[in-house]
Amino acid sequence: MSVRRDTVERKTVKFVVPSRTYSALKEELDAVYFDVMAKGALIDREHLKNFEANLANFVGTKYAVGLNSGYDALHVSLRAAGIGPGDEVIVPAHTFVATCSAVVNAGATPVLVDVADDFNIDVTKIEPAITSETRGIIPVHLSGWMADMPALMTIARKHDLVVVEDACQSLGSSINGKGAGSWGLTGCWSFYPFKILGGYGDGGAITTNDEEVALYARRMRYNGEDRKTGEYHGHGFTCLLDNLQAAFLDVKLRHLPSSIVRRKAIAGRYRDALSDLSDLTLPHYTRPGFDHVYQNYTVRSRQGNAFSEYMKMNGVEVLTQFRKPYYRHAALKLVDRGFPVTEAISREVCSLPMAVETADDEVEYVIQVARAFYGK
Repeated sequence: MSVRRDTVERKTVKFVVPSRTYSALKEELDAVYFDVMAKGALIDREHLKNFEANLANFVGTKYAVGLNSGYDALHVSLRAAGIGPGDEVIVPAHTFVATCSAVVNAGATPVLVDVADDFNIDVTKIEPAITSETRGIIPVHLSGWMADMPALMTIARKHDLVVVEDACQSLGSSINGKGAGSWGLTGCWSFYPFKILGGYGDGGAITTNDEEVALYARRMRYNGEDRKTGEYHGHGFTCLLDNLQAAFLDVKLRHLPSSIVRRKAIAGRYRDALSDLSDLTLPHYTRPGFDHVYQNYTVRSRQGNAFSEYMKMNGVEVLTQFRKPYYRHAALKLVDRGFPVTEAISREVCSLPMAVETADDEVEYVIQVARAFYGK
């Protein structure tokens, strides 16, 4: 189509505005801050334990273990599953590099497969990639929409493969009522500030129904030590979720259901206003039982960088962090077996502002700028 890039009266819309969320929850956040500080409860105290219990309940698992980052959750999960040198783990070609790096740093070999049009692993590509060395699969639930877990779990059971869910972007999402992070051996979470449940610093967690995995993670996150007995059970890591961050996250977890409602409302407004733009593919899917919670509102523009740069030029902060697929970074030494959907997505991807604190007038301005790019 012919694109006419009309200009609009410029304003600024940030991708996220953490200070607004703080203002909205100030009384509750300040209360737990002073509680932690007054008690001197800094490491592995009741705030962390309370958050872990509440997170497990929210996800629908028996256990949750707080860690320092989403990467640590992936890495510790793979080690808990016994995955290491000589093993292969299937990962999607379109994801943040940490998914793949966790496999490499566990000593195993990542085997990349392409994704489907919903940005998640293409389950039809999994079985052809399985070899005698394949031990696991890491599906990634991108942007608040889950991978096809019923189909993927059928494949995993057939081939006796461990499933570690990279659910870092999809807390609260579900398929037929079963939550992200409750399907595999573990679910892995990131609480980086820009996530749907973001802290005030980095953080992460594992959810699991396996008691031994939870125990392993609790020990390994504190240098391999059992804090009750002082016994070391292996060479571990220093990747414990700080008690203060856990306290903040516990407050925000209580508000997550209402935050998801707000995100869905923003997504609905984008859909209503942008669905007539044929060169802009919107992230709305019609799979019965699948629930999208819109961690991100990621569109695909046939004009690629021209669209995203126009949005930025007009004050709309968008994300295009996947423009160069991670497997094309030479230093990572990964095998590029040809991933046409990932390549196309990487050229076209653009995430619009989508946060609970994004105001209605800001949403309308984003719509105005996007439509102006297409001459509407």
